[in-house]
Amino acid sequence: MLAAAGLFHKQGLRATSMEEISQAAEVTRPELYRHFRTKADIAEEVVRAYLAEIKHGTSQLHSKLDSWNGLRRTFAAHVELLNRFQARRGCPLGSIGNQLKEKDETLRQALNLVFEALEERIVKFLKKEKSEGRLLRTADEERLAAFCVALMQGAMLIGKVGRDSQRAARIFEDLSIHLEHYRIE
Repeated sequence: MLAAAGLFHKQGLRATSMEEISQAAEVTRPELYRHFRTKADIAEEVVRAYLAEIKHGTSQLHSKLDSWNGLRRTFAAHVELLNRFQARRGCPLGSIGNQLKEKDETLRQALNLVFEALEERIVKFLKKEKSEGRLLRTADEERLAAFCVALMQGAMLIGKVGRDSQRAARIFEDLSIHLEHYRIE
């Protein structure tokens, strides 16, 4: 799946052929078709692998979240990803999501599970902070988490489109500043 994930991130879902996936994965096309009927099936497996990494805390972009510094590290990891690819690629999941077609319902559902998992990990962290008196009681953890995920996706897209990782870094910095307004020292 790493081979397919890399190709989808580099070229996009629609521009990647089954032949390219089989070559990159070093398997024959018949072997590939034995496991996956369609490219959408492969994309769904790639998304589910990302979901497993996020849930287990092994994701490069979404490591364990147990502190405000951990949240800032998550933001910094996104900027590092943009830098690694000279801002020519955005979020791997966003790359797949941006190419969804109306018929891609199972892939859409898988992506939705990922975004829900990203929100859940932030909600869990914020609730812990609130219970320990480090977050304003008036803060709405679910809305803040949805805001964070939306801004992460938006920052990655803006960075890619403008080929400017520093612009994305400034968006993440502004997000951190915004979150500080809810934090109690």
